[in-house]
Amino acid sequence: MSAVHAQLPRVQQPTQRPRLAIVPAYRHRRSRTPFVVLLVALLSVGLITLLLLNTALSQDSFRVSDLRQRSAQLTDNEQALERQVADLEAPQRLAKTARELGMKPGGNPLFLRTPDGRVIGDPGQ
Repeated sequence: MSAVHAQLPRVQQPTQRPRLAIVPAYRHRRSRTPFVVLLVALLSVGLITLLLLNTALSQDSFRVSDLRQRSAQLTDNEQALERQVADLEAPQRLAKTARELGMKPGGNPLFLRTPDGRVIGDPGQ
């Protein structure tokens, strides 16, 4: 059998050619310029918004600081007025003011019993 194979002419097998395919025509890509402009515009708007927000917060911070200072000042005034009222309500101060107005200290009180009309107490003491 090997002699038969040696005598037979060799048949060449066709080589496989690569398959050809139709390539779509070149499409012109859209320009990226509108997309880039949109992104820059959005970023600019965001940055301006943050700047405005930061400015508003800063102004509010100054206002809060001023209000706290005003509150502290009003608290100090309130405490001073409370001390002044306490000094004016003191018993010694009331007695001195009464003497200056011509008032005299009261003596022993008299009591009147209403059922029988009797006076209890001694005004001389």
